[in-house]
Amino acid sequence: MDYVALPKIELHAHLTGSISRKALHEVWLRKKKNGETDLEDPLVIMPEGKHDYNLETTYIYGLLTDEESVRYTATSVLTDFLNDGVCYLELRTTPRGTPLLTAEAYVSVLLSTIATFELENPQLHTRLILSVDRRHTPTMAASTLALALAHSHEGVVGLDLCGDPTAKPGGAVAAFTPVFLEAKKKGLGITVHFAEAEASGSKEELDVLLGWQPDRLGHVIWEDEASKEEIARRELCLELCLSCNVQAGMVRGGFEGHHFGAWKDIQGPKISLGTDDVGVFGSPLSNEYRLVAEHFGFDREAICGLARQGIEGIFGGEIEKDRLQSIMWE
Repeated sequence: MDYVALPKIELHAHLTGSISRKALHEVWLRKKKNGETDLEDPLVIMPEGKHDYNLETTYIYGLLTDEESVRYTATSVLTDFLNDGVCYLELRTTPRGTPLLTAEAYVSVLLSTIATFELENPQLHTRLILSVDRRHTPTMAASTLALALAHSHEGVVGLDLCGDPTAKPGGAVAAFTPVFLEAKKKGLGITVHFAEAEASGSKEELDVLLGWQPDRLGHVIWEDEASKEEIARRELCLELCLSCNVQAGMVRGGFEGHHFGAWKDIQGPKISLGTDDVGVFGSPLSNEYRLVAEHFGFDREAICGLARQGIEGIFGGEIEKDRLQSIMWE
């Protein structure tokens, strides 16, 4: 089966982590030539096969500080997803200011880049999700929501909770409850990194996050039985990322032990495969489907059915769902 040709939906991709080393290297070359950076070559800092997400995130934020670099790398990410057969993408990012770009300008540059790319490549439709980091204050979270609402008619479709699972563990995430409830009230889609690590798998935290009435859950590794039953009852969409979880040691037992194997047989939830950070882990979405076929015995019909499961989970609206139904049932 040609997994690249398979029309695919990507709902769990972080912009920063999706940038290829090649694209980062090209930005670095330009900045080094112009005397605009003291950073080392990303090919040295982040050699192929070496994964240190915290190091890489810090490095990338230090490199992408101006409009040209943000626009260039975002275009490279969109190109990579397009070439991998993705027909609908929800890209998530944490709004951030730099000495050369305000958070508002950063979001505007991304939306402009996405709009231009879609005009030239109508096969791929891309929407933006803004992320609240666990390390943020409630005030910062409220600012992110304000940005999302201000740009909701330009392609921002949702709000995400992400970040280090050890930051604000347990009930501490309740500090963000007013922000996420307001986002829900105003019609934004809600997705949260849910039970991503043992530190974020307490019943207290899971109850708080489910209380936000999220539409989708990311990772879903360390949930308890009560939460699992509630997830199934609500028929939530689960964003499952095989390579990321295995390579980062987030699950036990390799690919065969991945919790995809348990969720695939539970009635109710829909599963949408995601790459999480393809620039870091090097596994494009087509490879995630290949891994499911290899390790869980999915044939062509089952793979196509799995690819369609994410349609109802998108935040892009009914017209977009109709487009995807047409494409993915050809």
